Amino acid sequence: MNAPNSLAISLEGILRGLSNDTLIPYLGAEAVLLDSANAGLPVSHPALIERMSKKVPIPGRLRTNLTAAAQFIETHRHRKVLRAIMNESFAQPAIPSLLHRWLAGLRPALIIDLGYDAATATALAEGSSWGQVQGVSRAESRAGQGIEWVRYYDASGKDCEQSAAPDWRTLLYKPLGSVAPAGNFLVSDADFVEVLTEIDLQTPIPAEVQKRRATRGFVFLGCRFDNQLARTYARQVIKRSSGPHFALIEDELTRNERQFVEEQGITVIPGSVRHLLAALCLTVA
Repeated sequence: MNAPNSLAISLEGILRGLSNDTLIPYLGAEAVLLDSANAGLPVSHPALIERMSKKVPIPGRLRTNLTAAAQFIETHRHRKVLRAIMNESFAQPAIPSLLHRWLAGLRPALIIDLGYDAATATALAEGSSWGQVQGVSRAESRAGQGIEWVRYYDASGKDCEQSAAPDWRTLLYKPLGSVAPAGNFLVSDADFVEVLTEIDLQTPIPAEVQKRRATRGFVFLGCRFDNQLARTYARQVIKRSSGPHFALIEDELTRNERQFVEEQGITVIPGSVRHLLAALCLTVA
């Protein structure tokens, strides 16, 4: 794949920033589809809604809104049913792509991953000194824990205390949860109500994430900012970081996306993650 010269220069800068740990990778849910073996995972919102509707009939008016569809199941069937559907939907082990393996091999201070799959964790498992923190649903918070926004897991997948995180060389942050190791999922309207109420104050953002982002910028890979939830999380995760910020987006931006990237100071590079991988292959060849 031959990228235009201006794109190649931009990609070189991103690769350099990722390699020297001055840029934090922020992976969209569809990054896992870079490996064709993962094509069966219901990564997009329409695909996940379709998978849900095969288990529980969902009214047509809700079939274009993932959080509303998930809330319908939670309300009319039970939270346990929704959780079971999510676990089953992502039961197929995700194969780490070249991007996941390369990023894991860099051992960066922080990786943000919005997918429900475990591809990044699987890639990190090939090394050492890492752990992850995942967003958790308040509906499944443990009794006696008070307000529990996140849970921490060490490299073996064992539940651990927040105090362990500063010692990890790499921290994987899964804001929306993950199928592994414990099946944590933020997916329904109710899951996001309190998080979005508090997120502007940074309360749900783990302290170690806040610390590690402070001297770095972000690069958005496989992400779009075409819905309010995506924009809110991106805005709050990069908040108080030093920058600069970049996003690889090949297709034309919507009006809301253009306004968002301008407000947040995100430089959009008109290319795809596959362009980045091509540039990476040329670099290591």
